[in-house]
Amino acid sequence: MEDHAIMSMSKIWEILEAFKNQCKRRGWRTSENEDWIKTDEDYHNFLWTRDVPISSFKRIVSNKKCVIREGLSYRVVEASYTAWLFSEKPSESAIKMIYENPTFSSKIALYDLSQMLEGKGLCNRLNDTASPVFKEFESFLKDELKAKIKSISVPSGLEISPDEYSVKEIA
Repeated sequence: MEDHAIMSMSKIWEILEAFKNQCKRRGWRTSENEDWIKTDEDYHNFLWTRDVPISSFKRIVSNKKCVIREGLSYRVVEASYTAWLFSEKPSESAIKMIYENPTFSSKIALYDLSQMLEGKGLCNRLNDTASPVFKEFESFLKDELKAKIKSISVPSGLEISPDEYSVKEIA
């Protein structure tokens, strides 16, 4: 992995750590080792990546699993909401898949942090969820990191049939 990519992922880790500290002050439960926040009964999962193949993206989005460490053991829970933090611009196929599928768009948010990581102070996002954690994350980016939040525009002319983003249920 090149130095720039390592620095970008390190910066995302720093952003998430600072945000999780803010969430603790709100009384939300966080994890030291995983990137989730629990409010009441809901788990809000954060996944960060540079890029992800669309087939893997579909499987992960459909799976909705979140790993919770409890002492020396782990358990798997269903994440109520998942935010994808991209260090590079997400693919148009991923954006379109989330945008066009109400099941996905109500539970999945996409954050393109690439321009923030380049020092441009802009975060593009696709967030139609009701997650209070993701709304707080956006406020954190604006207030603490002085980022401008802009909605991701849906790619025009990109044709994706429903069959392309239907995924067999994963047990």
